[in-house]
Amino acid sequence: MSLLVDIEKSFRGFSLQMAFEAQDETLALLGASGCGKSMTLCCIAGIEKPDRGRIVLNGNVLFDAKDHINLTPQQRKVGLMFQNYALFPRMTVFENIRCGVQRNLPRPQQLRAVEQCLAAYGLTELAGRLPSQLSGGQQQRVALARIMISEPQLLMLDEPFSALDSHLRFRMEQETADTIRRYGKTVLLVTHDRDEVYRMADRVAIVENGHVLQLDSRSRVFSSPSTRAACALTGCKNISSLKVLDATHALALDWGIPLTLPLQKGTDGVGIRMHSIRWGEGENTLRCHVAQVTENPFSYTVMLRAADAPQGAAPIGWEVDKPFWESVRSQEVTVHLPSETLMQLKG
Repeated sequence: MSLLVDIEKSFRGFSLQMAFEAQDETLALLGASGCGKSMTLCCIAGIEKPDRGRIVLNGNVLFDAKDHINLTPQQRKVGLMFQNYALFPRMTVFENIRCGVQRNLPRPQQLRAVEQCLAAYGLTELAGRLPSQLSGGQQQRVALARIMISEPQLLMLDEPFSALDSHLRFRMEQETADTIRRYGKTVLLVTHDRDEVYRMADRVAIVENGHVLQLDSRSRVFSSPSTRAACALTGCKNISSLKVLDATHALALDWGIPLTLPLQKGTDGVGIRMHSIRWGEGENTLRCHVAQVTENPFSYTVMLRAADAPQGAAPIGWEVDKPFWESVRSQEVTVHLPSETLMQLKG
């Protein structure tokens, strides 16, 4: 099962230019709010019409501006779950799910399909309730069941856990992941939560201002983000502009520290994750003043400022285990930044 998207759309001064392919995988579109992720899903589903380009699903052309092809949402066989689940408020759980059943089936077969779907998603006891009588997790389960009973050729989830509290998010994420595994076809997951992406996606497309900046395997996007935007979206808190001095030496301008590393062509920024900073001497050793310490549930975030850095230099965040920091707590520490943990960035 394959999906090809290559579209352009302009609206309200914003330009969407999205191009990517996916095949029997979960592809996450990761980006900040307003970057065009949800609009992309709406274009694929046929809710919005692109100005130019093509959308092809499993060899079936859903949209082609040149050939004037624009299938209706019903013809596309695409399932889209919105952030607010879009359940019909005056319909029961049973009736909401029945809306997704193929209409060409005989009525007894439709009813049997709904009953089986209710059982599969643990909703049998809730069949007679209205959406307003359900919890957020139950509403999400109904919305997903309504989509899956229609046997979509493509499943798209738009911020599926954003309306849930943290405990419920985790549980529903596990249930949704199970549904995706059973589904076995292409899934598009839209989110700005890097943890959801890491747990659920096979590949990740970093989206900024309506464009895909980087598309790669989940592990590579997180270990080697190519741009500052990608680095920030994958959770890196330490990012600095870089002044290249020669092939192996540079100055991290924001932190005010020199770095030694094999520099790649075009690099103008650098990032390091807080847990990648190492205690003691080694590559890129820094003697640092402790500017601030913040206690987290299971760790400390220690803000370090290089002793030799100019006044006004930005601190670097260092995340350490509680027992470790409580044993070495000091106003001055020596750490080092291994070159293999320094992420070289462009743009």
